[in-house]
Amino acid sequence: MEKIVSIILGGGKGQRLYPLTAKRAKPAVPFGGKYRLVDIPISNCLYAGLRQIYILTQFNSASLHRHIANTYRFDTFSKGFVEILAAEQTLASNDWYQGTADAVRKNSFHFEDQSPTHYLILSGDQLYRMDFMDMYRAHEASGSDVTIAAIPVPRERANALGILQVDPSYRITHFVEKPPADADISHLEMPREIGDREKLDIDGETYLASMGIYIFSAAGLRRALDNTLTDFGSEIIPASIEALKVSAYVFDGYWEDIGTIESFYEANINLASINPDFNLYRENVPIFTNRRDLPPSKINYSTISESLAAEGSIITNANISNSIVGIRTIIETGANLDGVMCMGADFYETREQKEANRAAGIPNVGIGRCCIIKRAIIDKDARIGDNCRIGIDPLPRPDTDNESYSIRDGIVVIPKGTVLSPGTVI
Repeated sequence: MEKIVSIILGGGKGQRLYPLTAKRAKPAVPFGGKYRLVDIPISNCLYAGLRQIYILTQFNSASLHRHIANTYRFDTFSKGFVEILAAEQTLASNDWYQGTADAVRKNSFHFEDQSPTHYLILSGDQLYRMDFMDMYRAHEASGSDVTIAAIPVPRERANALGILQVDPSYRITHFVEKPPADADISHLEMPREIGDREKLDIDGETYLASMGIYIFSAAGLRRALDNTLTDFGSEIIPASIEALKVSAYVFDGYWEDIGTIESFYEANINLASINPDFNLYRENVPIFTNRRDLPPSKINYSTISESLAAEGSIITNANISNSIVGIRTIIETGANLDGVMCMGADFYETREQKEANRAAGIPNVGIGRCCIIKRAIIDKDARIGDNCRIGIDPLPRPDTDNESYSIRDGIVVIPKGTVLSPGTVI
């Protein structure tokens, strides 16, 4: 009987998501008002009945540890676990992880203790729902050593992804990492037979892009890692195509790689649209996360449209559109938010704490009176004083990093715990 161990790759420093990763690992970045990025791959594993899950990380892992410990607890009879494996010194190695493949290789003795027949290897920063057991059945039916989940993409998206050349039997014969926009890659087009078999609605040139989701047989993974290569996407997969039988599993659902501030922002704001690409309201396949037992959100005399408000928030006489209001977010009278992702707060301030803030001239946690904020991400526990103007002036905003804010692709990011004095203009 199959025994599948799931491995979630937590990534490195997460520099493309800075400053959201300044104080936390990339998988621990808050998402959708109440979740963390790592909840997505873990939830997909749990749908499939896969309950032996490892997360590999090495940077700022404290908040990730807390989230996992508070959220994923299995009963003693299920033998399930979600365990974080951070980089560690051993007698065999005293180095940090040099890449995704190196991280898996260095922890192989942990995985082998479970005597798995197969490994499911996932990224910690993607948004999707997938039936991993359907992918596993396709893997077994093909007799492959490795199966790679692949998504059909048009030519204009191909230059940002790893493109697979696949024959009509789904076997992968070649891999090209991020082909230039002006390169002729017509020889990599998805075979028409596959499009017909998968009932895909194909319009123009279509290619199969790697999603960074892999199933390896146990023997296949040992062979693939029997070298000094350090990265799965750029090294292990191309080498495996040459030495092993590698097949594609075609996935035709929603999938987004949340690797940059812009993609992170757009994916979050889209959740609040009338017809979101990723639907949080599918009761049979929920996204699991930490149960906080917070009270319902309180809305006082406010206008809110195409927005999500997580539990525990208090919104007073505000105008909010196209926004995410995270847990315990306090929004004061007269605030105007348009296209804003608020991650919320980890605590409520007491009356005594607010009086101390007033005496010290420090804003309370939350968004103050008469603030106007557009196209911004407000990280947790930020203190936005009254009458602040963020992202509303029609000026060029080049990428920059300051003590109290960063700008990426025109999106203003207020880091965790930042204090903005009343009247601040960004």
